[in-house]
Parts: sequence; C-alpha cells; structure tokens
Amino acid sequence: MPILGSGLCRQNVVLLRRLRDVPLTAHRTFQARTGRRTFTVLGFESSADDTCAAVVTSSRQILSNVVVKQHDLHEGFGGIHPSVAIEAHQRNMPGVVRMALEQACISIHDIDGIAFTRGPGIGGCLSVGSNAAKSLAAALGKPLVGVHHMQAHALTPLLTTPTSDLPQFPFLTLLISGGHTLLLLASSLTSFQILATTADASIGRAFDKTARALGLSWGTRGPGAALEELCRVTDDELESLPDIQPFTVPMPGKLAFSFASLQSSVERYISLMEEPLSSSHKIALARAFQAAAARQLCAKLTLSLQKLELKNVIVRDVVVSGGVASNIFLREKLRAALDEYSSDERISLHFPPLELCTDNAAMIAWASMHRFLAGDYDDYTVDLRAKWSIEDIRI
Repeated sequence: MPILGSGLCRQNVVLLRRLRDVPLTAHRTFQARTGRRTFTVLGFESSADDTCAAVVTSSRQILSNVVVKQHDLHEGFGGIHPSVAIEAHQRNMPGVVRMALEQACISIHDIDGIAFTRGPGIGGCLSVGSNAAKSLAAALGKPLVGVHHMQAHALTPLLTTPTSDLPQFPFLTLLISGGHTLLLLASSLTSFQILATTADASIGRAFDKTARALGLSWGTRGPGAALEELCRVTDDELESLPDIQPFTVPMPGKLAFSFASLQSSVERYISLMEEPLSSSHKIALARAFQAAAARQLCAKLTLSLQKLELKNVIVRDVVVSGGVASNIFLREKLRAALDEYSSDERISLHFPPLELCTDNAAMIAWASMHRFLAGDYDDYTVDLRAKWSIEDIRI
C-alpha cells in the first residue's frame, strides 16, 4: 500500500478517517471498482490562479465543474502574485470540492478515483490541489493519478466533441495560454511532439501585458479577455479609428513563435505619443495587436501542416485549447486559414466549449481516465513537477 509522504497533511487524513471511518486500502478499493461499467473521477486543479474541482465519468459526462477565479485579487499586482494565489487556493479549495460533489448529486463514497494537476505550474499553487487530492485519496482508500496540465488541455475535445466528430490521431494541437504557446503533433493520449514553441513570451502573457499597457480594467474577466472585448466595435466606430500600420509576423518561414515583439510594438507606439492615449487609439492598438497575433498563429499552423505533408504525415484534425482559445476572433481566423490551406479536403478544427478553454478540473479528471481504466495510478508520495515538458509525460 502507498506510504504517506511528508508533504501530505496528516491532520486532514486523521480527521477524514474519523468522520468517514473508511479503511486506508487504496489497492483493494480500486480493484473492486474497476469492473463497474462507469468510472467516476473527482478532479482538482490549482496550477495558477483558478481553484477548481469537478466530477467526470468514463462515459464522458461532466457531472459538475466548479471554478473560483482570483482576477480581482491580482489586478493590483499586474499579474499573478504567488503567495496571494496560494492563500486564496487554501481558502477556496474545501468549499469548491464540496460544491463539486453537491452539484454532481453524489457523495465522496461514489467517487472511484481522484486526479490532480501534478504540473507544470506555480509550485506553491500546485501543492494546494496536490495535498487536498492526496489527503482525500489516502483517507478514503481511493486510487490517485497526477496529470500533466497541458496534456489535459489537449485532450479536452475528446471529452466534449460529439462521438461522430472526434479528432483522430495523429492530430495537431495548438495550446495557447498565459503560460504556454505550443504547437504539437499528438500521436496518442500520451505521446506529443513539440513542433514549435515561443522564443520569448507566451501569447497569453503578451495579451495580458498589452492590456495593462493600454490601461484596461480587468474586472472579473482577466486582462486578455478585456482586450478582446475592447476590440469589438461597430462598422461606424471602425471607420473613425486612427490608422495604425499592421505589425509584422516575426520569424517568417520558421516554426517558432514570438509575441514579445508584438507587445513591444504597442509599447513603442504609446511611448511616441505626445498626449495620453485616446479611447479610439486604445481600440486601434488593441485591434492591431490582436490581428498580428492571429496572423502569427495562422502562419505557423499552416507552415507545420506543409512540413508534415513533406514527411507523409497527413493531419485532418486540429485541436486548439488553453485560455486564449476562448478568443472568438482567433477562432474565426484559424478556421479561415485552414479553409484557405486545404480547400479540397476540409481539416476539422476542434475547440473546447468556452468554459473549458480556461483552467478547469473537468479536463484534469478526463485526462486521468485512461490511466484509471488501465489500472495505472500513482503512489500517494508522487512528487510535483512545476517544470515539466509535455514530451516527458511518462517520465
């Protein structure tokens, strides 16, 4: 039987055992339940600034998906403040788990396995979800699986897409978030090859910093979402905007991203202004930045398809996920780029529902499912991996 590690909250384990009087027999419990037709997983996610818990079944049902965001706590810092995020996770996690079980209309005893984000992410934030998951799993005798955060994003469409339209391996995966910009070739549930990554800032970070440079208020949306909203104007408003020279796509012909240069272009424009930015200038700059970001994604995506075809690797599905994938403008531009590239045979483009683009625990529970069903799970002593390449999932 797995041994409790030093990082586990022993008091939580003792308390749970007193409350529920459940023997600490993870292996026996797991073996007794794997014969059931449906396997139910409770997932935890706390890799950045969202506290999440969800219940998902092997029959692709999301029974609950609870997310508590912290945007308002971090706006004054200009980004995620680790210690503030950790404290918020500690406050929020117990209630989030309770809500996930209540919304799923099940008890903790109906859970067959517990999954959590093992990495990558902010170390202290990861530890909150990890300790909660390990404590519950150990006290209740449930099997445990640690999940790669970006793998979970990549596999989300396998949970949400209708069965008749599921992406088929090999498919391309574009992971675009605040921490990552990755273009991957997915050959299986656990095999990913990095085709392109960013040479500097991620696309999500560039969106956030550009929004801050323009002085946008976050509210409860996050800075990137605030920038996208600013870009939405009517035709009459569009005609009145100042002209701004389109920003160039960096490193043309290379499978590599660079978004810091786009952010710098906005900052240089602002620094050259002799007067404070007008609202129309803010809108024009935001639109120029967003359009350039979209052109870069489209250019690198079509370039990767060309290079794969030269190697006789035919891809008919593209999955786009991560928080930035919720941007509707980017979605439309990617669809248009694929249609232009392959007009004869349509390449399917898959996005998670908007609420599952940003961090959530439903994707964590789902990404763990194949391991639970195969009887492949982690010891309660499994460590966290704040830095973890998606190419090294099985290491």
